[in-house]
Amino acid sequence: MAKRVLLATRDLVFRSKLGAIVTAAGGEATRDATCDLAVLDVEAPGVEARIRELVTRGVPVLAYGSHVRADLLHAAREAGATAVPNSQVEERLREFLIP
Repeated sequence: MAKRVLLATRDLVFRSKLGAIVTAAGGEATRDATCDLAVLDVEAPGVEARIRELVTRGVPVLAYGSHVRADLLHAAREAGATAVPNSQVEERLREFLIP
């Protein structure tokens, strides 16, 4: 069964790039919170609460953001996400999707 991946990003070009990775791995990109994996931008409003809610439901969360916003990456980790700088999100997404 294909993994449904919530892609919550503000940058449409970046969303398209991540969506291509999901599709190439046989997954389905979605904006629906009913998902098997969530990819969230750490700079989105309310992201910490959203991470906690998803993690509580058992959904793994990959959060990403600028390396200069270490505070936000740290907060995302504290909320339960795997949080990485932008430069690593594509590689980590592939790791989540390909066993």
